[in-house]
Amino acid sequence: MSKIEEKLNEMGYTLPEAVKPVASYVPALQVGELVFTSGNLPIKDGKVEYTGEIGGIYSPLEKGVNASRLCTINGLSAIKSIIGDLDRIKQVVKVTGYVKSAQNFHDQPKVLNGASDFLKELFGDQVGSHVRAAIGVNELPLNASVEVELIVQVE
Repeated sequence: MSKIEEKLNEMGYTLPEAVKPVASYVPALQVGELVFTSGNLPIKDGKVEYTGEIGGIYSPLEKGVNASRLCTINGLSAIKSIIGDLDRIKQVVKVTGYVKSAQNFHDQPKVLNGASDFLKELFGDQVGSHVRAAIGVNELPLNASVEVELIVQVE
């Protein structure tokens, strides 16, 4: 088991098998030293764990934070399926997150902190720090609350 997967287990998480695509695409693709993931949904045990909008009366911010963390774990699984060992990640380069937002919700960056803070804790500040975009949208596939894409540099 890699050091990163051991750290993930210490943090209370298990890296699942890469989620199967729900349409015509590949979960991850390596181009040179960079690995790009497709959008990852908050899927756990084959079903979308977090659905509906974030930021409304019945959809607290914490739901979105948890969803973005789960999306990121699924993204790491997709990366592992390409590179074999997460210890090969030299730098988390970019995180792009989409949040199914309630009307007048403006805290998409706080939702994506679930992904960013998780990556920094897992990889450390130097490797885990990255650039990011947090985007509010009306709808996401399978009624997911959040979708996250990752770009990492590998050795």
